[in-house]
Amino acid sequence: MPASSQAARTRLTAQNRKVPEPHAGLLVSLMFGTKSALPRELYDALIVSGTIHIAALSGQNLSIPGRLVSDQLVGLMGKRIASALTLVLFVWFVLFVGPSPSIVRAAIMGSLSVLAVLLGRQYLALLSWGVAVGGMLIFNFSWLTDISFQLSALATLGIILFGKENAGPATMIDQSSSENGDQRERNQNIDRRTSIQSWIPQALTSGIKDDLRLTLAAQSLTVPLILFHFHRISLVSPLANLAIGWVIGPLTGLGWVTVVAGWAWLPLGQAFALIDWLFLEYLVRTIQFMSRVPLASVGI
Repeated sequence: MPASSQAARTRLTAQNRKVPEPHAGLLVSLMFGTKSALPRELYDALIVSGTIHIAALSGQNLSIPGRLVSDQLVGLMGKRIASALTLVLFVWFVLFVGPSPSIVRAAIMGSLSVLAVLLGRQYLALLSWGVAVGGMLIFNFSWLTDISFQLSALATLGIILFGKENAGPATMIDQSSSENGDQRERNQNIDRRTSIQSWIPQALTSGIKDDLRLTLAAQSLTVPLILFHFHRISLVSPLANLAIGWVIGPLTGLGWVTVVAGWAWLPLGQAFALIDWLFLEYLVRTIQFMSRVPLASVGI
């Protein structure tokens, strides 16, 4: 673990005793991708439940602080300065956690996304993936044998190919029709709804569908790789990832807010850390529960 990451973990646990282990170690793993911060029991539970990827460096580790910075600065400093500072943040983060292949790939793709917005160009995720992965292998072909790089690259490719709706003309027409509204179709849909669907908020069902789609998309290309390397597969992985997926992003962002707030004023950091603990408690208990399900993981 880089010294800076270790210092951040020490700071986080010292400034707030309400975040004990394994919660503090899990939060640092979410923020910095440092598996060494995890107690062995929780690490094993992550493997069995098929959720170990949350403790690995990925694009999410970079995109969350990037969004926090860019969203706050665009209104204050304008798009150009905010974009430049976001790029600086990406470089700092890579140096902060160490230039591992997975985080370098994420930084390249994130930088291309920022540049596309800055230049007013369309961001093509598949092209960006190809440029990042191809450029890295040209620079250092040995990265191709790095398991974390393989998993990160294939998970990202799976999300690009299968995790998002097509942005073609048909989708645009569908969106336009939705915005304009078709009252007759809505009335027909209302008649078809079951009693359960009538009280479940649409936002909740939509969120579950999105999380499940992204989970399955990311695993579509990584499951064969995991079988090849580890000869083991987690049967509860889709359900486990669906159960915890909604909390990973907000919790990671909240972790950054907690650290910054604690540096500014200790009581404020403690207040945020109490909220951290609530989410972390849910996360830890869910992972442990899923890992104890019979036949949660089987060897092949």
